[in-house]
Amino acid sequence: SLLCSRVAHYSIEREKERPKKTTKTMKDFVCGIFGFFCPPPPETKSFWTTMTSAFNAMIQNEKTKNNVEMCCVTSWVVLCCVLLFFVVVLLDVLSRSSAFNKSRKSPPLVYTRVPVVGGMLEFLKGPMRLMANAFPTHGEVFSVPVCHKRITFLLGPKVSQFFFKAKDVEMSQKEVYEFNVPTFGKGVVFDVDHQTRAEQFRFFADSLKSERLRTYVGMMVKEANAFFEKWGDEGEVDLLDSLSELIVLTASRCLLGREIRENLFSEVTALVHDLDKGMVPLSVFFPYAPIEAHRKRDAARKKLALIFDKVIQARRESGSLEPDVLQTFIDARYKDGSKLTNDQVLGMLIAVLFAGQHTSSITSTWTGLLAIANKERAMPYLEQEQQKIMKKHGSKIDFDVLAEMDELHFAVKEALRMHPPLIMLLRKAQVPFDVETTDGKKYTIPKGHICATSPAFAHRMESVFKNPNTYDPQRYKTDKNEFASYIGFGAGRHGCMGETFAFMQIKTIWSVLIRKYEFELVGDLPEPDYEGMVVGPKHPCTIRYKKRDTKKNGLMKSPSMLSRTKSNNLNNNNNNNDVEEEERGS
Repeated sequence: SLLCSRVAHYSIEREKERPKKTTKTMKDFVCGIFGFFCPPPPETKSFWTTMTSAFNAMIQNEKTKNNVEMCCVTSWVVLCCVLLFFVVVLLDVLSRSSAFNKSRKSPPLVYTRVPVVGGMLEFLKGPMRLMANAFPTHGEVFSVPVCHKRITFLLGPKVSQFFFKAKDVEMSQKEVYEFNVPTFGKGVVFDVDHQTRAEQFRFFADSLKSERLRTYVGMMVKEANAFFEKWGDEGEVDLLDSLSELIVLTASRCLLGREIRENLFSEVTALVHDLDKGMVPLSVFFPYAPIEAHRKRDAARKKLALIFDKVIQARRESGSLEPDVLQTFIDARYKDGSKLTNDQVLGMLIAVLFAGQHTSSITSTWTGLLAIANKERAMPYLEQEQQKIMKKHGSKIDFDVLAEMDELHFAVKEALRMHPPLIMLLRKAQVPFDVETTDGKKYTIPKGHICATSPAFAHRMESVFKNPNTYDPQRYKTDKNEFASYIGFGAGRHGCMGETFAFMQIKTIWSVLIRKYEFELVGDLPEPDYEGMVVGPKHPCTIRYKKRDTKKNGLMKSPSMLSRTKSNNLNNNNNNNDVEEEERGS
C-alpha cells in the first residue's frame, strides 16, 4: 500500500509538471520509478539512461502508450509485492529453522499451514481452540507466529509465575493493551508511562477502600430491590439480559455518579453501548481501522466527553462531595500536586466501567445458571445460609453481612473458575526469562515475545484442579492450591483491584434473589460464547422464577423436604438428577 501511494503521488506530481501537449513515454515512467526509489549517483547516469532507453524501445510498437504505461505500473507494483511476500516468507521459514533459532531453549513453535499470517488466522478462529490443539503436542509452553511477532503461551501455575510476579519494566501491559486507547482516551491507563499508570492505579485503589465499599453496598441493595420488584410473583426471564441491565444501573450509581443515574442515564447508556460495540476483534490489531463500529465508537466518546465535562465542572465549581468513584477521580492528585483533566477523569471512569460491567454481569449470570442447574445439591447450601443470616440480622444487607456469606462466595468463585469472562491475559516480555514445566522441560522466553496465559484453559487442567469439569463450590473449603492456580481475578502485582467490589455486587444481587424467589432452569445449560471479546453464556439463558412464601416470621421458608432428600443423596451414584458440566470442544 505504501508503494502504491508513492507511485500514485509521483505520477500526479509528474502530470502537474508535464506540458499538456507532451506525449507521455515509458521512458519518463521508468526513469521516474528508478529515480524515485533509487536516485543514481552522477557517475552512473549513463547506465540508468541506457536502461530506461531499453525499456522504452521494448514498447515502441504498442498502439496505445497510455494503456501500456498503466499495465507497467500495475506490473511493477505486483512484482514488488510478490518480491516482498517471498522475502517475508523466507524470513518466516528461517525463523522456524534451528539455524536461525540457535538457542535450543526457545519454546516450540506451533505449525501453521499458511506462512506469515497463519498464526494470526488460527488465533482469530479462537484462542481456546488454538490452545486445545497445541497443548497435547507441545505442553504448557509454546509459541505461535503472528506475522513478525511471537505469542508465547504459558499455561498453568508453574510456568506463569514470572508472568504474574514480574515488575512492569520486565513484563509490560502497555504494549499489548494499547488498542484500548481510542475507547479510554489519551493520557490514561495504557497511554501513559509505567510511573504515571502506577499513580493512576493508586486513584483506582482509593476509590475501592473499605469505607467507600460500605457506602456502595447501600446503593447496590437499593437498586437491586427496586429492579426485582418489577418481576412480580412469577414468570420467565433471560438471566443474562436482566442482570446486565441491573449491573448497568448499579454501576451508574456507584461509579458514574448521581447526576448521570438520575438525569442522563438513558443517553449515557446508549453512548456506552456504542463504545462497547466499537471494540471488535479487528480492533486488537487495527484499533483505528475505518469501519462503522469504530466511527460510532469515536462519535460516542466525543459526546460522552461533552456530557461529563459539564457534570465534572459543576462539581468542581460547587465544591459538592458525592460518595462515588467519579468524586474520587475529581479529587485525585498526582505526587507533584497536579490533577486529572476533565477528559482524563472520563477516561478513568470508562476504564473502570469496562473492567467491571461485562465481567460482573457475566459472572453473576453464570453463578445463577450453575447453581440452578445443580439446584438439588447446590441450592440447599445457599438457601440455608440466607436463612441463618436472616435469623441473625433480619432483612439487613450491608458490607459486614455480605462478608459472612461464605457459601455464596464459594458459588461465585466456582462460577468464575469454570467460566472466566476474560479468557486471555497478555503481557510483553521486556527481558528474557526462564520457565520450567511440570514435567521438567526448561525454556527461555526471549525479550519481545507477547506472553499469554489463560484462566479459561488453566482452570480446566487436571494438574491444577481436581475434577476440573465438575461444578463443585465446596472444593474451596478444602483445596489449597499453589500461587496462580486460581486466576479468575488475575494474580500477583496486577491482581484485579475490583475483586472485593465485584464479589459484593454479585453477592448483593443473589442475596436479594434467593430470599425472594425459587428458580428452575428452562432448557439446557447454555454453552460459552467464545465469539465475543468477553466470553459469556450463549443466549437464551432463560430461567423460571416463583416468589417464596415469607409469611412465617418474615423469613424465607426453609428448603423443601424434596430438596433436603436429594441433597442427602448427593453421593448416590444412581442419582440421575445431578448436573455435571463436561468439557465441550471449544
